[in-house]
Amino acid sequence: MSGHTLRSAMILLIVGNALAVLSDVIVKLMGSDAPIFQFIVIRTLITLLLLLPFYRQFNHRAPFAGLKVHLVRSLTALLGVFCMVVALTTLPLATANAVFYVAPLMVMVLAVMLFGEKLTPLSMLAVVSGFVGTLVILRPIDFNWGALAALGSALALAVNAVLVRLLPKDQSTVHKLFVSHFLMVPPALLLFAWEWFFSAPGWRLDIVSYALSSGILMLIYSLTVLLAYRTVDANQVTSAEYTGLIWAIVIGWIWFAEAPDIWFVIGSLMIVVPLVLLGIVQNNRSTAPAAYRPPSSG
Repeated sequence: MSGHTLRSAMILLIVGNALAVLSDVIVKLMGSDAPIFQFIVIRTLITLLLLLPFYRQFNHRAPFAGLKVHLVRSLTALLGVFCMVVALTTLPLATANAVFYVAPLMVMVLAVMLFGEKLTPLSMLAVVSGFVGTLVILRPIDFNWGALAALGSALALAVNAVLVRLLPKDQSTVHKLFVSHFLMVPPALLLFAWEWFFSAPGWRLDIVSYALSSGILMLIYSLTVLLAYRTVDANQVTSAEYTGLIWAIVIGWIWFAEAPDIWFVIGSLMIVVPLVLLGIVQNNRSTAPAAYRPPSSG
C-alpha cells in the first residue's frame, strides 16, 4: 500500500467526520422544541430518495432476506435517531459527540454477550476507561434527559453495528441502508401522527431544510467511509475517525460559544486514547481483526 493511498484515506475520513459534525450542528440548530418525528420522517424519506440511484447494488432476488434482523435494526435506529436529536438539542455539541464515541465500547461488550468473544486486557482497559470517562464528562450530579439520550443513541448505534453480523453476507452496505430506512418509515409515520395530534400540532416548513441538509451530509459521510475503508485496512486509519470529536470541540466553541471544561477533556481522553491504542496494537498484528469504528451519530 502506498503512502499516498493511506494519506488519501485519512483525508477522506477527516473530511467525512467534519461533515458528520456539521450534520449534528444542523440538528442542534432546530432547537429543543423541534417536532422530532417530523424531522425523522422527512430525513428518512430523503435518505431513501438519495439511495435510489444506487439501486444496482441492491439484491433484487432476495431484497428482504434477514427481515427480522432488518426490522430490529430499523426500530433500534429509529430510537437512536430520536435520542440523538434530544441529546444534540439539549447538550453541548462536544459533550454529546464524546458520549456517542462510547458506542465502539458497547460493541465490544455486546460482542462478548451475544457471540462469546473474548476481550484482551487492552480491550478490557478500553471498556472500563471509556465508561468511567463517560461518567467524568456527564458527572452524575448534572445527569439529565440529554445525557440519558446520548447514552441511548450510543447504545442504538452499538446494537445496529453488532446486528450487521447476522445479516446475509451477499447484501451490500447500500442495500442494508435502504432496507433499514424503508422499514423505519411505517413506525416513524405513526409516531409523527401522534406528535402531530397530541404534542406539536402543525407543520414546520423549516424542518424540511434541516432534514434535507442533514440527510445529504450524512450520506456523503457514509460514502467517504466506504471509499476510505475500501482502499486501506481499517486498523491503519481508524484513528482518523476520532477527529470528529476535535471538529465538535472547535465548531461548538466557535458557533455556540461552548467552551469545554477540564472534566470534559479528562473524560474524552479516557474514552478516545485507549481506543486509539487498541487500533494501533491491532494494526501491528498481521492477523488482527479490524478495529471497531465509531459509528456515525447522525
